[in-house]
Amino acid sequence: QVQLVESGGGLVQAGGSLRLSCAASLRTFSTSGMGWFRQAPGKEREFVSTITWSGGSTDYAEAVKGRFAISRDNAKKTVYLQMNSLKPEDTAVYYCAATAGTPWGSRRPEMYMYWGQGTQVTVSS
Repeated sequence: QVQLVESGGGLVQAGGSLRLSCAASLRTFSTSGMGWFRQAPGKEREFVSTITWSGGSTDYAEAVKGRFAISRDNAKKTVYLQMNSLKPEDTAVYYCAATAGTPWGSRRPEMYMYWGQGTQVTVSS
């Protein structure tokens, strides 16, 4: 049983756009805070964005603020990450994460109960 599945990654040129999707089969999805994180080889997993259960509040890392946008569709049990003005330093594996049912997300990876397998995003210069 895979409960979170990311998709939409790929290779794009600098300045381009990409939209990631995270499909959830969690029973608690509609009441759970969600997050996006990313990790490059040899580096720590870092916070990208979070969204509350209703989508009413969002949070972004300074490195992506103004370029990325997180959203969710609870009817479709899907969370999205729209990435614009991509830079080579955005290259990483992107992971979707879900809390254990709490309505808020967190900037700390260890606060999440469920994780997807990740999707590779590569930005060329």
